[in-house]
Amino acid sequence: MVTGDVSAVTEVLQFIGVFVSLSIAYVASKGLKQTQSPALLRLTTAFLFLGFGFMIQAVIGLDGMVSILPALTTTMVASLAVAGTLMETAGYFFLAFSHALDVIISKQFGTALLVFPVITLSITQTTDTLSILSFYFILYGIVETLASYGRTRRPDTLLIATGLGLLGIGAFMPWLLQMYPEVYLLSLVQIIIKEVGLMILFIPVLNYALGGGARLDGSV
Repeated sequence: MVTGDVSAVTEVLQFIGVFVSLSIAYVASKGLKQTQSPALLRLTTAFLFLGFGFMIQAVIGLDGMVSILPALTTTMVASLAVAGTLMETAGYFFLAFSHALDVIISKQFGTALLVFPVITLSITQTTDTLSILSFYFILYGIVETLASYGRTRRPDTLLIATGLGLLGIGAFMPWLLQMYPEVYLLSLVQIIIKEVGLMILFIPVLNYALGGGARLDGSV
């Protein structure tokens, strides 16, 4: 498989990731209307952020192949990429810190945490900082969910930990891409891993939102 083929497959998978994320958000929102559950509200918010963040990155990637954003300058496209990464980080934040979110918002720290990197760092530094934050949020969620699984031994909790673990691997892989840019298949592997993680997370969210008896423990 040549580089162009890998890029094309990667972009298709990016848009599939958008569809999966927004589908989870839709299912969670349907459950929210029925149950008024704060957990489902946070899940809806998390996957909306993730879906639109992935969409921005997918459009930028597609633009690199067929130039669909000709009116935008290089700086504007770079800023748009930062916005997409910021939304993805916000999604991971809501996903990983669900149980602590009320405290953070009550102290009015949530917005400051998301705005601070954008107003103080360059575009490259901001992207790197947001990548680190994304990985930290996911890692925190994994630890909390595994701790919950140790207490409850619920299969759905283990599914959540597995899904978050795959998202964590996907969030870590951009650093490998920087270290080994010649291994172009890494970008394809990263997308596949993240999408498998999203699909795994879809199972407990679907069960919970549709009243299948599952309970979301730990960080989600």
